Amino acid sequence: PPFMTGLSTRQNGASPMDAFILQILNGLDKGSAYALIALGLTLIFGTLGVVNFAHGALFMIGAFVAVTMQKIFNLSFLTVDETQKDFLGNPLKVETPYVEAWFGDAMGNWLQDWSVPLSILVVIPVMFFLGFVMERGLIKHFYKRPHADQILVTFGLAIVIGEIIKAFYGANPIQTPPPTAFLGTIDVGSWLGFAENTIAYPTWRIVYFGFSAVIIAAVFAFLQFTTFGMVVRAGMADRETVGLLGIDIDRRFTFMFGLAAAVAGMAGVMYAPILSPHYNIGMDFLVLSFVVVVVGGMGSLPGAVLAGFMLGILQSFASMNEVKALIPGIDQIIIYLVAIIILLTRPRGLMGRKGVMEE
Repeated sequence: PPFMTGLSTRQNGASPMDAFILQILNGLDKGSAYALIALGLTLIFGTLGVVNFAHGALFMIGAFVAVTMQKIFNLSFLTVDETQKDFLGNPLKVETPYVEAWFGDAMGNWLQDWSVPLSILVVIPVMFFLGFVMERGLIKHFYKRPHADQILVTFGLAIVIGEIIKAFYGANPIQTPPPTAFLGTIDVGSWLGFAENTIAYPTWRIVYFGFSAVIIAAVFAFLQFTTFGMVVRAGMADRETVGLLGIDIDRRFTFMFGLAAAVAGMAGVMYAPILSPHYNIGMDFLVLSFVVVVVGGMGSLPGAVLAGFMLGILQSFASMNEVKALIPGIDQIIIYLVAIIILLTRPRGLMGRKGVMEE
């Protein structure tokens, strides 16, 4: 997949240390996407015990929310501009965006430019609602079914969602640019004391990494420091005992499914400028993110985040031209090789808990 390809490993005059730092940045960029999706997958598995193969589709829906918002803000109508004339001297008809007509040129241009970040305000309630409907309408009927049944039904749901997106938006990727303020690159090398313009990195990718770090920290803080989160963690450890205390743990777990869907949606929105959304983008990320979950340990939230960044960095270094020259195709299989090695030496993953999926 195109998102597995790293940025150029070295710029003019760059030293091996510059190339090393650039690959670390590439790895953090990829790892943040893997970690966000894997975090949602683990939340759902840890609370409901469901292997949700439709989670990548939620990431895709988030990306297409950004596409939809961009299209809405660019909707226009024809007006007659008396200041512009055709070759016969007649006034020209020009397209005027509705947002400019309603809110003025300045505000209209700002809304169009910032359509991707503004999509976050829309994607949170939309994805939370979709997660609630998915869990109540379908997933709850498979709680006590074998994991194979869960995988089949959620994988089928992911295919259906992908085909619906394809029918409405087409099969081709749709470019979704970030705000103009975040176009271009940042001279990261000068921040670290290196020569100027030796380590330049795309601004929006750095924004995405910062956004991912904030979301991951917020989810962990919510689970660690709120009463709701403490009850959820207790339910993840011993659902039956929490239920005997008179707590409606099912309702809280449904909320967590919605939260996981919202996290996946936000990840998709912010990744849209990095990789143009297309109907199969969710499936591309799902397979790798599920490997991340297995490597981190099924049901382990810290393990999912740790494995996401670790595998992202390893994949970034495997994408270097020097490495691919030595081992052709290594960038496409490095994650799976690492997964095999870890599962052979630590069958529960890096931070997996005893008894999870061992029956």
